[in-house]
Amino acid sequence: MPAPRGYARRPTVILRAPSVDPSGPRVARWIGVARGVLRVSTRAARGVLRVSARIARTLVLPLALLLFLQWPLRELLHAWSREANDLAQILFALYVAVAVSDAMRRRAHLAADVFAHRLSERTRNRLVRIGALLVLVPWSVFVLVAAAPMMWDALLHAEAFAETLNPGYFLIKLAVGLLALLVLLQALLDVADPAYTEPDD
Repeated sequence: MPAPRGYARRPTVILRAPSVDPSGPRVARWIGVARGVLRVSTRAARGVLRVSARIARTLVLPLALLLFLQWPLRELLHAWSREANDLAQILFALYVAVAVSDAMRRRAHLAADVFAHRLSERTRNRLVRIGALLVLVPWSVFVLVAAAPMMWDALLHAEAFAETLNPGYFLIKLAVGLLALLVLLQALLDVADPAYTEPDD
């Protein structure tokens, strides 16, 4: 019906609720959970590397003492020199297994930086991330997979030293897995945050 003269037709207003994507809050919630898990995992990994380094440092003095005692035990007492040598080998293997990742963590390892020191910090961090992702992570995973049967067999049989039959040789083989595992943890941390520097203990 047409509107009377002098009156304008009242506009029709249709109220609609704003469109809300129901997946939006859910996706945001999962992203927040993933970030929280990543933060906790990163903190835990750094804690494992830090504690393992502190424990490994306590092996330095016993290792040096055992190496020093081998000569007097062999020449003066004519006994226990082989046992001292075997124990020193175990301590040395465990120490080196932790020392590699600790040097990476503190950026104290040897590095070919003839050209790298001329690059910007951002570029160096990218190189650290790429190197960790393309070299260290695959290498660590390969070592863990390849050495797993050897380590399991040595642990299962409590493998002893071949020459002296002293127990504990299996610990040297387990140190291979420990080294690869700690390097893998540090490499993943470098991928996540290559600019992070570990504070002094």
